[in-house]
Amino acid sequence: MRITTIIIILITILLTIVLMQNTEPVRFTILFGTFYVSKLAALLSFAVVAFILGVLVGRPKKRAPLAAAILKTGTATMTPTH
Repeated sequence: MRITTIIIILITILLTIVLMQNTEPVRFTILFGTFYVSKLAALLSFAVVAFILGVLVGRPKKRAPLAAAILKTGTATMTPTH
């Protein structure tokens, strides 16, 4: 197995252990509302949101055609492609 696969498995195991040990309800106050949610649901939702944000931030950005042409040729002129 590759090292990244082993690290992902270990993180998943640790996250599962932490989630299963924290099941009691906690109080959340947002603006004027107060509600109770289990720590399991709160931690799991935060982990999912953090994963999604990490994927969005970490993915490579698409370059604009002009920027790609400048990097390729070193000038700002583009030749039409047909």
